[in-house]
Amino acid sequence: MVPAESNTPQPLQSRSYRITVDEGRESFYALSIEEAEREDAWLMSDTVVALENML
Repeated sequence: MVPAESNTPQPLQSRSYRITVDEGRESFYALSIEEAEREDAWLMSDTVVALENML
């Protein structure tokens, strides 16, 4: 059984990436949102803006 998660929100960090594929012919931007203390708590989405830039 997996222990219950804490209800206390944990700090999140975001990183933006430019991902290039097809030998450089195609590229897109992606955003990763991560809980800093856990390696298994993350979300990645294709987007252009990082959280820090959304003011």
